[in-house]
Amino acid sequence: MKILIVGAGKMGSFFADILSFDHETAVYDRDPQKLRFIYNTCRFKEPEEIREFAPELVINAVTVKYTIDVFKTVLPLLPASCIISDIASVKNGLKDFYAGSGFRFVSTHPMFGPTFASLNNLSSENAIIISESDHLGKTFFRDLYRKLGLNIFEYSFKEHDETVAYSLSIPFVSTLVFSAVMKHQDAPGTTFKKHLAIARGLMNEDDFLLQEILFNPETPAQLELIRSELKQILEIVKNKNAPGMKSYLEKIRNNIS
Repeated sequence: MKILIVGAGKMGSFFADILSFDHETAVYDRDPQKLRFIYNTCRFKEPEEIREFAPELVINAVTVKYTIDVFKTVLPLLPASCIISDIASVKNGLKDFYAGSGFRFVSTHPMFGPTFASLNNLSSENAIIISESDHLGKTFFRDLYRKLGLNIFEYSFKEHDETVAYSLSIPFVSTLVFSAVMKHQDAPGTTFKKHLAIARGLMNEDDFLLQEILFNPETPAQLELIRSELKQILEIVKNKNAPGMKSYLEKIRNNIS
């Protein structure tokens, strides 16, 4: 299959690497510096090269802020039979865009990133395929994700964004709050060091990615839950409520068991 990957960032480079051995692949990025370390695939710097390549599948791997704008740029260059796809972490607006695009589409979300995941062993990682997607597109990504050892789930656009709000927004916000109040420790404990490593990894992510995940319309409800729990534990601590603390810890252990 002829596959065009748009965006030579972390995930774009990852997809180029894993697909280039079984498919005819090309990577397009307006920044030629990002193409320097792309191997075993064609490297495009000009939009017209996309037209000449005539891809059968396009994987849009740019920063989530620009996903739709990039689609609008490349769609006029694609054959009508091409399947377009995204791997965006937030799907807000994409359902309506795809409906008006005139192209078959498949939307997925690999629920991992190069910052934290071990790309050599993804058996504990997950991927979501959007149920409204084209059948052939879903089949392609299902086969690909199975080869990578990922656990695959199929959700609607709405279900996906609800899941992301829960599984990403909560740990992201918790890490941001920890980072906002932390102070340098000359002799940090193990737990502190683990939290700090997570915080540093998170801060290596793209700012727009963090923003879009937190601006997910489903996120505020999750943040209200965090605020409610903080208020509850604050009252327990202020009042030195030992029975209340015991009950609260039991609830937590049940949640994570």
